[in-house]
Amino acid sequence: MFSDNSLLPKETIRLAALGILSEKPMIYADLANAVRQFVGRIAGSSLEMTGLSIELLRYEGLVYASEEGASAVLSLSETGHEELLTLLKATVRPPLTDMSKLVIALKMRFLPLLNDKERHDQVDLLIDSCELELARLSDLLEPSSEKLFFQDWLSHDIKLVETRLTWLQALRERI
Repeated sequence: MFSDNSLLPKETIRLAALGILSEKPMIYADLANAVRQFVGRIAGSSLEMTGLSIELLRYEGLVYASEEGASAVLSLSETGHEELLTLLKATVRPPLTDMSKLVIALKMRFLPLLNDKERHDQVDLLIDSCELELARLSDLLEPSSEKLFFQDWLSHDIKLVETRLTWLQALRERI
């Protein structure tokens, strides 16, 4: 993890793999494909997002195989479940990038794995992140500026963050 407790790209992929495996046991190829598809759909293809070895997860004891070979079904170990929960509780690094969006998407997908207090804490963390993003973007806004296209784009981006913040505040009330 980074010093601010946010996830490195390889840890984000690890979160995806462990989370997907927490939903149901899978064979190696299906797990690799599910991770690649989810990550690619949210964050696009990227070299820094490749390279997670499921074999490394096995070596570290986070997953185990029911048997050896290509048809071995992988399951999440107790240690893997603990690692998954740790990764789910990581912070989100501002500004909002494709990597941050992926972390948020993974948190939303696997939020039910956390207890009520931890869910509230994670939503509060996302609200804080949105508020920081809103302040950062608002600092750039100069309504009287001659840079109309930039200011229009910035206003649009601010509205998106405000919408996300409102949605997160409503989510906090629901959970």
